[in-house]
Amino acid sequence: MSDTSHNTYFEGGVQSLGFETAAGRATVGVIAPGTYDFTTDASERMTVVAGVLEAIVDGESDWEIYPKGSGFEVPASSHFQVRADSPAAYLCEFL
Repeated sequence: MSDTSHNTYFEGGVQSLGFETAAGRATVGVIAPGTYDFTTDASERMTVVAGVLEAIVDGESDWEIYPKGSGFEVPASSHFQVRADSPAAYLCEFL
């Protein structure tokens, strides 16, 4: 029995696998080129594991660039946008 779940968003533009870690729930996913709008229930930490993402987190007005190895946090019950010029991958840890 598998504890992973597969989710597809934005007509396949974002795909993720959800899993449990010792620290809690997380997802790892791939983002196709494009701009995507997300809302959050829980606080999240997004870490770019491949490629480059740009993001605007709730309350900010400018796009920030996040290369591989960097990341950002998103508050609970908020909103963020990400965009990618080429395929990118991320790890999302729910805080």
